[in-house]
Amino acid sequence: MKAVLLDIGGVLEVTPASDWAEEWEARLGLHAGGLADVVSPIWQPGRTGLASLADIERDTAAALELGARDSEQLWHDMWAWYLGMLNHQLVEYLASLRPAYQTAILSNSFVGAREREEALYGFADMFDPIIYSHEEGMEKPDPVFYRLACDRLGVAGEEILFVDDTEGHVAAAEAVGMRGVVFRDTATAIADIQRHLDSARRGASNRGG
Repeated sequence: MKAVLLDIGGVLEVTPASDWAEEWEARLGLHAGGLADVVSPIWQPGRTGLASLADIERDTAAALELGARDSEQLWHDMWAWYLGMLNHQLVEYLASLRPAYQTAILSNSFVGAREREEALYGFADMFDPIIYSHEEGMEKPDPVFYRLACDRLGVAGEEILFVDDTEGHVAAAEAVGMRGVVFRDTATAIADIQRHLDSARRGASNRGG
């Protein structure tokens, strides 16, 4: 085992409960879930870089009939929710693993995420490589996305432990040879990561003997 590869949202970032979407639905006179109905087809291309953030902002404002000030406020609220809060406990644990293990990111993302996460959390000082779906034109659970991570890390799939809060994404990682941990809470995830690393180390020691 040579690398720990992690998701961002729900793992490295804790996403707190928020009523931001519901508040905007009430403000705009939309039904429950109506905001998502309007913006999802506009925002979807941003996940794989098929549209720029400026174009998405413009089209969102037009679809919701927002003026400049309201558009700015909506995006402020969205990014505050999206970025959440840094999972300090997990980040501190991961720092303790380096340099014995590489730590890296593989994230389904949205245009503009790298700049904001770097400014807020400084991920580049903690992880290398950082692989975003909006920059690569593909996203989990595409097996090609996981193989790209192997190539960027310079290690084989079986030498990577992948951590994600979506079971299907972990299953897809395991299908390309990685070991997987489903993130449910921080303490359990740290224990699971350490268990896998210890097991792999014991296995390597036994083979060496």
